[in-house]
Amino acid sequence: MTEAIAYERVGEIAVLKAQNPPVNALGAEVRKGLLAGIERAEQDGAKAVLIYGEGKTYFAGADIREFGKPPQDPQLPGLCSRIEASPLIVVSAMHGTALGGGLEVALASHYRIAVPSAKMGLPEVNLGILPGAGGTQRLPRVAGTEAALEMITTGRHIGAAEALEKGVIDRIEDSDPRDIGLAYAQELLKQGAPRRAVGEMPAPDAVDFDAVYEATLKKGRGQLSPAVAVRAVQAAAEAESFETGLKRERALFQELMDSDQRQGLIHAFFSERAVSKLPELEGIEPRGVASMGVIGGGTMGAGIATAALLAGLPAVLIEMTEEAAAAARGRIEGNLKGALRRGKISQAQYEQLTGGALTVATDYAALGQVDLVVEAVFEDMGVKREVFGKLDAHCKPGAVLASNTSYLDVDEIAAATSRPQDVIGLHFFSPAHVMKLLEVVVAQQTAPEVLATGFALGKRLKKVAVRSGICDGFIGNRIMNAYRKAAEYVVLDGASPYQVDQAVTGFGFPMGPFAMGDLAGLDINWAARKRRAPTRDPRERVPRFYEMLCEGGDFGQKTGKGFYIYEEGRRGGVPNPDVADLIAKDQEQQGVAPRAFSDAEVLRRYMCAMVNEAARVVGEGIARRPLDVDMVMVFGYGFPRYWGGPLKWAELQGLDGILADIRSYAAEDDFFWQPAPLLEQLVAKGKTFDDLNKSG
Repeated sequence: MTEAIAYERVGEIAVLKAQNPPVNALGAEVRKGLLAGIERAEQDGAKAVLIYGEGKTYFAGADIREFGKPPQDPQLPGLCSRIEASPLIVVSAMHGTALGGGLEVALASHYRIAVPSAKMGLPEVNLGILPGAGGTQRLPRVAGTEAALEMITTGRHIGAAEALEKGVIDRIEDSDPRDIGLAYAQELLKQGAPRRAVGEMPAPDAVDFDAVYEATLKKGRGQLSPAVAVRAVQAAAEAESFETGLKRERALFQELMDSDQRQGLIHAFFSERAVSKLPELEGIEPRGVASMGVIGGGTMGAGIATAALLAGLPAVLIEMTEEAAAAARGRIEGNLKGALRRGKISQAQYEQLTGGALTVATDYAALGQVDLVVEAVFEDMGVKREVFGKLDAHCKPGAVLASNTSYLDVDEIAAATSRPQDVIGLHFFSPAHVMKLLEVVVAQQTAPEVLATGFALGKRLKKVAVRSGICDGFIGNRIMNAYRKAAEYVVLDGASPYQVDQAVTGFGFPMGPFAMGDLAGLDINWAARKRRAPTRDPRERVPRFYEMLCEGGDFGQKTGKGFYIYEEGRRGGVPNPDVADLIAKDQEQQGVAPRAFSDAEVLRRYMCAMVNEAARVVGEGIARRPLDVDMVMVFGYGFPRYWGGPLKWAELQGLDGILADIRSYAAEDDFFWQPAPLLEQLVAKGKTFDDLNKSG
């Protein structure tokens, strides 16, 4: 068995080579090897130590296989202190990525050199913790307080050039990391350079840490780890000694380790990686996709075409008229100009993508050679069936035919073709070139390799792809429809839309349901409500104030007025005073005596409705696992990542308490608040949603 850290002597220099593929993660064996290497170098009479990584990277961070397990010695904080305390000159040579504990090891070294392509950062806040091996104490000493705060609270990765500018590294050289590290160590010895421990450097400057803490908490919408990290950096500036600062860092680290938010973020971390791993796709090869077609050039279609182009896929977009085609091209070019401004593509790439890589046409014959086509037209079954009939006639055999429908039955759409095995739902979220979620909707006759193709496309487009069965709204929109109803019910019963939105954003969502409705366009949901009306159960309560608003021509931001009023040049909206009159009219017509609701009760009903419907979606097999639901809601609907998703949140709150509240609400409305059978079964058996995730 190969040792995790190889030891060799090159003259006066002891060389410690990490060889723990694929990313030289700082697992227990690596830590043991580093400690043994430092001790051996000191015993051997070496004058310097070089630490570098074999393969594609320096230490890329912690070993995720150790997450949630009891820590093994040597632990990273003690190891970093031991490296820094060595009387030898310790040099780290970095390439690939030096992240989290990897950067902390480098900061514990006395000198740092990197190749130009190296990236480094302290992303621990994204896992609900903070750098706990001296990162919050050492980084401010080399980079300054403000630069360290920005890096640590955002978890942002920086390149070698920026790291050199900030003082995080000492030099950049473009060669093999072993060679540049040895040359640098030899140069330092020749110069008689002093051992230079970061922990012995002066404390960094103090700033208004209270203001930074509050701003960070607000920016993170309640996420604790970035704000708590501010207090750790504060200790670097204000503690009486470096050792006292380390102790404060460790205490804050442990406080976050014990938090529910850390559990939520760890759940999200692993779920994001597990969500696209389906047993049914093992051994199934996807069809090749070298080009894409898109039907419809509105906001959604243009976004899908943009996503394809940015992923290196030539795109053919079909519109009904030359005028509509020109408008669609303009939208795509606008999206790509945004990518150009953000540095995602170069000017040359922009010209290539808007030139030969993009075709906009009005004739379906232009789709003759594409490998996959996505329909993104008006949400009407008749229109979609007509489109798929044309696709059946013009697309080559074996081409994947996908619908972007957000609600409609993909089986019925597939029936409009002679090849239902090639049909799948690919539900993108707007703006499609930005939003990470992709619901992959499996129709009854979808071929396994077509499903595999959907997931392969999602990976290529850098989406989080989630499998869904067929029902009205699939996973996300079905759940959203339920919690939006709960929001409307609580408003009909006495709360205001603005109280609901405030409670929801206070929880951590970027927007409340009524502001979100305005953004999406109230007419879209209005159309869906009218479509469902003929089959609506007579026991269902139906708030009418939403329809009243739409009947008056107020559709939200697109018309300048909805639940809020939007003025040009002003960010956001202000409450629409007409809404209160519509709600009062609705209450009078339905004989509702309004009452006051606390913010806590408003939020609890909203969340219980979300959890209850999510449990139904899993129980019915529309989503295969609870984690599928969680990832849909995190990546598509703004659910706070630090809670892991609605079902992880429910688990952290206690499923028995959630069920008890749902049963109490059922005393008022036993149709809407009927408890999900799966939720009742889990509580009865003392099981959790995580148990279902583990069982697959």
